[in-house]
Amino acid sequence: MRKAVWGLWLAVWAPAWAAEPVHARHAMVVTVEPHATDAGVAVLEAGGNAVDAAVAVGFALAVTHPSAGNIGGGGFMLVRFADGRSTFLDFRERAPGKASRDMYLDASGKPTNESVIGYRAAGVPGSVSGFEYASKKYGRKAWADVVTPAVTLAEKGFPVSYGFAKSLQRSAGLLGKFSESKRIFLRDGKPFEFGETFVQPELARTLARIREQGARDFYEGETAHLLAADMEKHGGLITLADLKDYAVVERKPLTGSYRGYEIITAPPPSSGGAGILQMLGVLEGSGYEKAGAGSAAELHFLAETMRRYFADRAASMGDPDFVKVPLDSLLDPAYIAQLRKSIDPGHATPSSRIHAGKPPAAESSETTHYSIVDADGNAVAVTYTLNFGYGNGVTVPGLGFLLNDEMDDFAAKPGSPNGFGLVQGEANAIQPRKRPLSSMTPAIVTRGGKLELVLGTPGGPTIINTVLQVLVNVVDFGMNVQDAVDWPRIHHQWLPDQLVMERGFSPDTIALLKARGHQVKIVGNIGEVAAIHAREGWLEGAADPRTEGTAKGY
Repeated sequence: MRKAVWGLWLAVWAPAWAAEPVHARHAMVVTVEPHATDAGVAVLEAGGNAVDAAVAVGFALAVTHPSAGNIGGGGFMLVRFADGRSTFLDFRERAPGKASRDMYLDASGKPTNESVIGYRAAGVPGSVSGFEYASKKYGRKAWADVVTPAVTLAEKGFPVSYGFAKSLQRSAGLLGKFSESKRIFLRDGKPFEFGETFVQPELARTLARIREQGARDFYEGETAHLLAADMEKHGGLITLADLKDYAVVERKPLTGSYRGYEIITAPPPSSGGAGILQMLGVLEGSGYEKAGAGSAAELHFLAETMRRYFADRAASMGDPDFVKVPLDSLLDPAYIAQLRKSIDPGHATPSSRIHAGKPPAAESSETTHYSIVDADGNAVAVTYTLNFGYGNGVTVPGLGFLLNDEMDDFAAKPGSPNGFGLVQGEANAIQPRKRPLSSMTPAIVTRGGKLELVLGTPGGPTIINTVLQVLVNVVDFGMNVQDAVDWPRIHHQWLPDQLVMERGFSPDTIALLKARGHQVKIVGNIGEVAAIHAREGWLEGAADPRTEGTAKGY
C-alpha cells in the first residue's frame, strides 16, 4: 500500500514516475475497504451485474467500514446502463414525522449538539430500502446472493486493519457514551488491535433477517419494532409509522457537457451535481489549463471558480419534493459567462465582496464512495453515509448497527454558520419527512456514447471540489486515473475565506498563491476518491492512497 505522502510527492515532484492504476479487461470494483471490494468482484464473477455488485458492496461495508458504511444511514446511487440510459436512486434519510423547525435550539435560540449525538440526531434510514429497490428493478441476482457476503463477514468476522483499529480509538469518546456501542466497538474498554478478528453476531442476525425477508424486516418487521421501541425509550423521534412510510425516490440525473464529454451526476437533494456543472462551465473556455497542472495560475483559477460556486450555492436549494430548485438559473450559460468574467487572473477576490446565496449545510467527511463497472459496460457510482464518523454513536440493542446523525445536515438555525463554517439556507430548514440537502456527488462521464469515467468521494463540502479536480486532471491534463486521484487537492468554500491545500504542493507555488491574496491553510488529506477510467479497451481502477482502499477486476 502506497503511503499518502509518498503518492503526493510523486505527483508533484516526479510526474515521470507515473503511478499505475489497476488494469482489467472486463469488470472493475473500487472501494475503500478490501473485503467489500472482494464481495463486489465475487458477485460479478458469479454472473451479477454492476447493480448487484453495488448492493453487495453496500451491505459488506456496513460490516467492515462502520464509520461510514451502513444500513442505519442513506445515500445516492447513480447508474449508467450499457445502452446509454441512466438513472439516479435517492435513498437519502428523511426527517421523522415528529421533527420540527427549531427542534435543535435551546431556550436562548442557540443550536445544541442534539443534532449530532444521540437518538434525536437520527433521520429515517434509507440504505436497506435503496438497495432492495435497486436489486429488484435493475439487478439480476437473487436478493440472498447479494446480502450473503455481508452476513458471512459479520458471522465469521474479519481481521481488523491498522486503519480501522485507529479509527475506533479516535472515536472512543463518542462510542463510549452508549453502552451497546461501547460493548461492540470498544469491547467494553479493551480496544481492538491490528490483526484481531472482529465478529458481530447481532449485526449478522439483523442482516440474515433482511436476507430472508427483504427490506420489510427493516421497515415493518422485527428490526423495525426493536428500533422504534429503543427510540421511544430514549426520547428519539423515529416511529414505526416513519419506518413504514419511508420510500426511495428515483430521479432523473443532472447532465451537462465539458469539452466534448457528457457529465452525468447527482440532482437535488444533492447540491454537488449542480456545482460540478456550473464550475466546469466556468472553466471551459477560460484557458486556465494552459498554465499547467499544479501551477499557481491554475490553482488560483480553480479556487476562484470554487469560491463563486459556494457563494452562489443555493439559498433556495433543498429537497426538490419540498422547494423549487432554480437549476436553470444556476446553470444558465449567460450567468456562467458572468462568473468566468468576474475572475481576476492575478488577484483573489475577497469573499466579502461576493454577495450571492446563503449556502446550505454539508455532511461530514465520514462518508464513503465506491465505483463499479461490469462486463456488459453498466456503471454504478454509490455515495452513502452516516454523516459524522460512526453516526450519532447509538447502536440499538440486538441490532448491531449504528444510527446516522443526518438531521445535522438540515439548517438547525437558518442564517447561522454550522460546524463547517457554512451558512445554511432557509430552504434547508427542518420539516417532517423532508430530505436534508447533501454534497454527495457520484458522477459518470461519457464521450461519444461510450463510458469514460466513474468516480466519487466522501469529504463533506470538499466532495464537490474533489470530484471536479479528479475529472479535470484526466480531461484537461491527460493524467492516468491513478495519478489524477493521487494528485494533491485544494478546496475553497467561500466562507471562511480560506484556500485549503493538501500537503504536497511546492513552497514556491504556495508563496505565489499568497501573493495573489489567498489565505492559505495546509491540511492533511482532502477526500477519498474511488474511480474507474475506461480507456483503450481496458478498465483502469484507482483507489485513493489516502485510504486502505483497493481496486480489483478481471
